[in-house]
Amino acid sequence: MHELILLRHAEALAASAGNADPQRRLSSRGEQEAHAAGKWLASHGSRPDRVLCSPAERTRTTAALALAEFADAPQVQPADEIYDATPGELLALLDQHEDAGTLMLVGHNPGIERLVALLVEGRSDEFRGMPPAGLAVLHLDGPLEPGCARLDAFWSP
Repeated sequence: MHELILLRHAEALAASAGNADPQRRLSSRGEQEAHAAGKWLASHGSRPDRVLCSPAERTRTTAALALAEFADAPQVQPADEIYDATPGELLALLDQHEDAGTLMLVGHNPGIERLVALLVEGRSDEFRGMPPAGLAVLHLDGPLEPGCARLDAFWSP
């Protein structure tokens, strides 16, 4: 893997009685944010070869809306382990997909923001925050390990 795109789900509605957290949907603003994230990726030439996504409704919708900006987007692969994952668990998942040229992972905080910190700074406790629909584009040289990445771009709506 040479490029890793980390996308946090866009703004979601608050949890309501009777609905579990994984069923939370995007707000109308969140839908706009997800489209904007996809437009930003497409305009900057960052096209994923493979997309891994948490099974939560808000992440699946974020991925679908963002990828709608690409003419021939890859299929989204659900990955149950992304939901509520630690940076170490996310790193283990990424290890299984090192054959992808550009991999996009759509997930949740705090896992996503801590993964960025772990890969760029070598420590997962040095995270700076990742807003809804925030994107981090990382360049990787060599094996996937703490401190191995360079942050090429960070975008938020």
